Formats: sequence, structure tokens, C-alpha cells
Amino acid sequence: MSKPVIVVLSSDQLMASELPGLFQGRAEIRSCSSLEQLIQLAGQVGLDALVADFRRASSGGHQEARIIETVQRSHPKIRLAMVTSDVCPETLERCAAISEMTHFRGHLDRAALLKAFGALFSAVKDVDERRDGNFVAGVGANPQRVEEPPLGTLMGISRRYETSSPRLKQMLDDLEVAASHDITILLIGETGAGKTYLSRLIHEVSPRRYEPFLPVACGALPNDLIESELFGHTKGSFTSAHQDKEGKFVAARRGSLLLDEIDALGLEQQVKLLRVIETGEFEPVGSNHTQVCQARLIVASNLELEPLVEQNRFRSDLYYRLNMMKFVIPPLRHRKMDVIPLAKKFVRQYSLKHGVRIDEIDPLAFDTLLNYPWPGNVRELEHVIQRAVIYCRNGRLLKQDLPQHILSGNVGPTNDPSVVLPKSQISTNLECVQNGNSLGNQIALSEKEIIELSLFKNSFRRTKTAQELGISRVTLYNKMKKYGLQR
Repeated sequence: MSKPVIVVLSSDQLMASELPGLFQGRAEIRSCSSLEQLIQLAGQVGLDALVADFRRASSGGHQEARIIETVQRSHPKIRLAMVTSDVCPETLERCAAISEMTHFRGHLDRAALLKAFGALFSAVKDVDERRDGNFVAGVGANPQRVEEPPLGTLMGISRRYETSSPRLKQMLDDLEVAASHDITILLIGETGAGKTYLSRLIHEVSPRRYEPFLPVACGALPNDLIESELFGHTKGSFTSAHQDKEGKFVAARRGSLLLDEIDALGLEQQVKLLRVIETGEFEPVGSNHTQVCQARLIVASNLELEPLVEQNRFRSDLYYRLNMMKFVIPPLRHRKMDVIPLAKKFVRQYSLKHGVRIDEIDPLAFDTLLNYPWPGNVRELEHVIQRAVIYCRNGRLLKQDLPQHILSGNVGPTNDPSVVLPKSQISTNLECVQNGNSLGNQIALSEKEIIELSLFKNSFRRTKTAQELGISRVTLYNKMKKYGLQR
């Protein structure tokens, strides 16, 4: 039987060069870098599988989504694998959710790709082929059989959430067990600690991993529209309700729904949320028809909820229901051992994204990163490294490529009383943001710089930042999304 044809659509030639060895010559590997070349190849040699590298997706990922749609329309039985950056554009996220494809974030997982494309070789006779349909991978004298990882540990959380902290590793192991069961999970962690990323990993190792993952920033929703966004509404239920709308609980289908900043919900919405958690039932705004939520709920908060209960800002019955499966993410300043591995990861990620060659990182840059307390946690580190990569020259990332506030040790307020802001170390730019609070008055600085500086100064606390800049919290969310300041 002729070999199956696997085409790699990527500008990264290294990816295509690795696949022949990965499949041990069982497949014919072809590479291309555009849709036109892909169509031409399909006409010449046929097409059994496609590996699409969209790590450098254009704005919004719309062009890449059209490529997927074109391929699926012309080859309905094709096997697809898509590689995106860790932060996948919403268009491609939706494309992956509604299509039968294997989705990789950040890098191509070899074992998972072998498993995804294993059926292509079911009819190929080979001495290495096993009776269960799996085939041998690897080179040398110690080949390893590719097997489906146990449910709940598929590409496990502890393998993908990079940490050397024993405390965090133990939490991730416990979380991995919880993720395999259909229960509501509460994540507590400071802004920027990685709650959204961890929530996505929970979804991807859970039995619902082939269904949609839908994050909802409750703090970004106007108070008068929160119920409509979460539960949906019927036509005419309020002034601007011109047609029926399904809420997030329905849109998530049988996937996972992340409710971030759960503390932003009012007491009335908390009652309805408790009912959804307990019974799965709710009614859209203006409707008497009861609907059932089939999604798995993950809720997250920047604040500990117990003090909010004492202040009568959070319902005690909802708190005790959520507290059963609570996981606290330690801030980055309490696990300094993770700073360097994360920095290296972000250097690789953003050098690829921005096309910047980096062969070496100055040890003094690492020392500077270790000496900074990171009030904005992993998100702040990611933004700092991205900026440093952009300014890097001659293939060597230097200490001088880091932002001035990192070099001088300027930090904003944190939840840790041991981290203090020395008044003598406040930089000119930070003073500018502090003294001229209104965003409209900062004509000398670009809008992105102003927002980023204020976020740094306020430890990425968005409510405080919005107040300082004189804009609403919703406006700040939109601008953060526009300038890529979210994680």
C-alpha cells in the first residue's frame, strides 16, 4: 500500500524536517508555506493529513481559519493538527472547537501527534506494527510504544504548567485529579498568576477536552448586563433586547466555562449561580422556561472570598459550596525558582512570534529578573520579556533590553506586606502616571505605554488601574485586549 501523505503548512522548515524521523519513513512528508502551495500539492500528490502551524497567526486568525475551512471543504476526511501560540486567537479557538482536529498550544507534542495520526497507518504492513493498531516510535535500541495516556492525565497539567516549586507541583497534582471529575473548581490567585491558563489546562485534561472552552471576565461586564450575558435573555425583556440571545451557560455547550473575577458578581447573581452549580438549572432574563447548563464550571478570583463573606459582599452558602475544591496559586515572588525557566520559555515564544533571532541571554539579565519581586506575577514577566525580545539586537538579549522599572527595582503595591515601594526609586514615567491620573492628560506618552505603566504600578489590579486612569473598567479591558496586555 502507498504511504499516506502528510503536508506541513509552516514557515518553520525545522518542523517539516523532523516529521520523517518521527513517523520512521511510514509517511510521505511534504511542506509548504501558503494556501496556494497547499492547493497545488493536494492536486499533485493528494492529501491525507495536514499539520498547520499558525503560531504566527495574523491579527484575529481569520485568514488561518479560512485555510482550515477550505481544506475541510475539499478534503472532508482529512486528519488535521493545528499548532497555535499559547494565547490562541478566538477565531481559531472556535475553529478548533467545532472541528475534529488536534490542537497544540505553543509547541508540537510528538507523542500526541503520533496518536492523532496513528489511524493513517492501520492498513500499512510493518514488522514494528502492534496488534492493537499502535506503532513503534523513536530511534535506536529503545523504541517506545505510543499509548493513550490515562483519562485525566492527558498531557498532564504538571507537565505543561512549568514550575520547580514543590508546593505548586503538589497543588498541580491534586488539581489534575480534580480535573478528571465533573466538579466545580475554584482558583484563587493574584492578578497575573495564570488562572486563565491553568483553567484551560484543566479543560484540556478533562473528559470535556473535545468540547469548547469559554472564558468570561465577570469584572468586564457592566452590572446591568451581567445576568443577560451569563443566562441569556428573550426578545423584549428589556429596552435593547431586540432578539433572543443565548447566554454563556448555553454557549459553552458541554465544554468548560471559566467565570473569572467571580467576586465582581452581585448578591442576586450569586444566588442564581449557586442554583446553577447545585441543580444546573436557570432561566434567561424575561423567560419562564427553565434551561439546563451542561458545561463544567471553573470559577476564579483575585481575592480570598472568606473576607468578602464577612463583609456581606459574598454569599456564605456559595462560598462554602465553592470552597470544597479550592486551589490557591502562589504568587511568582514566592517561587523565584520559576522565574528563569519561565523567562526562557517566553524568550522562545516571542522570538518566534516577532521573528527576532536570540542566540544567547546575558546572565546579568537573569540576575536582574531574579532581584525583582514581580507584583504582576507571570503576566508581568511575560510582558517584560516580550518587550526585551523586541528591543534585542545582534542575537544577544542584554540586561539593558529590560524596561527601566525592572532595572531600577520600581514596584507597585502588592498583597505581600514584605514588598515595599521605596519613594526614592519611583521613576519619572511612573511619577507621571501617579501625578497625572487622567488618561487624556498623558499626551506625551502613547496610550499603550500609559496603560502598561499604570498596570505595572498597580500590580495589574484592573479596577484600581481604571480608577487611576479615569476610565471605566470595561474600557480598560477593551484597551488591554486591543494592545495585547492580557494573558
